[in-house]
Amino acid sequence: MTDIPVSLSQALAAFSDVYSPRIVGRVNDYDIRIAHVQGEHIWHVHEQTDEFFLVLDGQFDVALREDDRERTVTLHAGEIFVVPKGTEHKPSSPGGAILMFEPSGTLTTGDRHEGDIPAHVDSTTGRPIS
Repeated sequence: MTDIPVSLSQALAAFSDVYSPRIVGRVNDYDIRIAHVQGEHIWHVHEQTDEFFLVLDGQFDVALREDDRERTVTLHAGEIFVVPKGTEHKPSSPGGAILMFEPSGTLTTGDRHEGDIPAHVDSTTGRPIS
């Protein structure tokens, strides 16, 4: 991908759309993605992979559906959380930025999702950082 250091702050400054991750690197067959987050994502599930989140800035909430109940995990800058594969989840945020590790080709809206995808959510496998 690149053989020079990547500044995450400069990469985040290069785009402004939310829930539209940019690929800033690769580790084996995993993408390192960054994204601005604000508002609500959609309920979705990744059947075959865990999903790793590191909050770079702001607050990031992940609602989870487990054992017929819902709970929300609230993360702040510097905190990580892993959503286990097969767990329905719905990210939301009052504003911030995140870093994710996901297998290359993983769709941001999961293997299945609930309802229509809103215009502010980019259903993508990640976009290259320009």
